[in-house]
Amino acid sequence: MGKFNVLQHDLVPEHHLVDAKEEQKILKELNVAKDLLPKISRNDPAVKALEEIHGPLENGRMIKIIRKSPTVGLSTYYRIVTGEVFK
Repeated sequence: MGKFNVLQHDLVPEHHLVDAKEEQKILKELNVAKDLLPKISRNDPAVKALEEIHGPLENGRMIKIIRKSPTVGLSTYYRIVTGEVFK
C-alpha cells in the first residue's frame, strides 16, 4: 500500500510553505510580529507532508493555509512552525 498524502484530501485546506523573503512582506501587511501569529506543531500531519516536499522545516518558518468556505469563499491564515506539542 502506498503512502497517503494528507494534503491531497478534500477536507484538508491547502498548506503552502511561505518563502523566507515573503515573510517580512506578509508580516508588514498584517501589521503583526511573527511571534504573535498562531503556531502549528511540526508533528501536524500537514507539516510532515510539507517536509516531504521541501525537506526539514526549521522552527519559525511560516505556513500559509487557504480554507474554502461556501459562505466566505477563500480565507487565508498563517501559522508558524514550532516544536511544541499541543494537547
